[in-house]
Amino acid sequence: MYNYLIYNQLKNYAKADKSFHMPGHKARGDFKSKFAVAPLDITELSYSDNLLCPKGVIAQAQADIAEILGASKSYILTDGSSSGVLSMLFAVAGLGAKVIVPRNSHQSVWNACKLLNIEPVIVQGGSRDGVLLPPDPALIETLVSGDKTISAMIVTSPDYYGNIAPLEEYKKILHRHGRYLLVDGAHGGHLAFEAYRRGYAGVYADLWVDGAHKTMPALTQGAIVSANCQSLIPALEEGLSVFRTTSPSFPIMASVEYAVKYLYNNPEIVAEARGAVEAFKLKSSFKLYPSEDWTKLAVDFEPLGISSHGAAQFLEKKGIYAELSDGKHLLFYLSPMVTAADLNALSSALTAVTTNKKLKIPFIKKPDLPVLQRTYSFLYALRQPRELVPLSQAAGRMAARNVGISPPCTPVTVAGEIITEAALKVLEDADGLFGVDNGNIWVVKK
Repeated sequence: MYNYLIYNQLKNYAKADKSFHMPGHKARGDFKSKFAVAPLDITELSYSDNLLCPKGVIAQAQADIAEILGASKSYILTDGSSSGVLSMLFAVAGLGAKVIVPRNSHQSVWNACKLLNIEPVIVQGGSRDGVLLPPDPALIETLVSGDKTISAMIVTSPDYYGNIAPLEEYKKILHRHGRYLLVDGAHGGHLAFEAYRRGYAGVYADLWVDGAHKTMPALTQGAIVSANCQSLIPALEEGLSVFRTTSPSFPIMASVEYAVKYLYNNPEIVAEARGAVEAFKLKSSFKLYPSEDWTKLAVDFEPLGISSHGAAQFLEKKGIYAELSDGKHLLFYLSPMVTAADLNALSSALTAVTTNKKLKIPFIKKPDLPVLQRTYSFLYALRQPRELVPLSQAAGRMAARNVGISPPCTPVTVAGEIITEAALKVLEDADGLFGVDNGNIWVVKK
């Protein structure tokens, strides 16, 4: 049984602290009444330890987390998984000019490549129901055996839809050629608490990120980056010194430690939630995306002839908010904290969708993204003069920036690729676009 060290320390001192230090709210007055966490929101003090150079409770909490996750070292992040992704790529940036990057990687991966002058070797797997799949290990073998400038591969596993990459095969290939496996496991921290840690990034990766807040009981922005490769630890720590904030949130920090230890201390919580989800799936008459991760429940509305956007609007009127809608799927993002009662309410609401006659948004099939042949590199395109053109006039032009959809914050077109009609079709009715400025897109200037 592990104790919640950071939280307990904060609680013990909260009443005695007179707050002659940051933050400015001082846990006083109206702020304290509206934000209950205020007394725990402190700065680096004699009793609180320092995340940037921990020697007390934070150091012990991180050691406990590493022990639970099976890591050589683990580091708490209060800036989200993105700071961990940036730090991982910093750790390998000096080992080679290139890193293998699947095209459905998170925007933080592309930002890291831009900042660190890494050329992404973009790979693309097949697709299933319009969702990109992890690349074939044989392709990775071909790439690393033929290019000594590739230092590593970074892969997202699981992805938003619950596809788990063949990490064991990737690891064997990369290690055989002296390269490293980095895993953006932001969506899979809960897998550390599955039987045999099936599919968990930490079983295979040299460096990996867990997004604690995504599928574990932690505050938003709480995450962890861990290492199993001793030789990369110094560079990873240097990367953390660059990309982590110097003013980390103590409530977020405490919640990350809590999340890991709570699930470890209470394994029945995970089992009960997973069992409730499996029961829901057995009873469901809906077509579901074949996720390998039980926390990703994607309902396919194409067989009903209904756009998932319309279904999402209908459900929101009933107080049910999905994680994302892509027109075909409505993704419900679950966690070990979900209950059978939650899922019963969801089941009833979904049934109401099928009987509602007012859903007027029909399903419109979007084209699958083709495997694109790149003429110019990512870094080349970023360095060229650029101009804004309307999306309607962008087909055939070279993208000067990534453009995509958030969530899941992955690109539809990557800088250096020629923008296709199919890509524009995918973008045209999506919400939460990035890389688009008032209906215009950045392209390389002619």
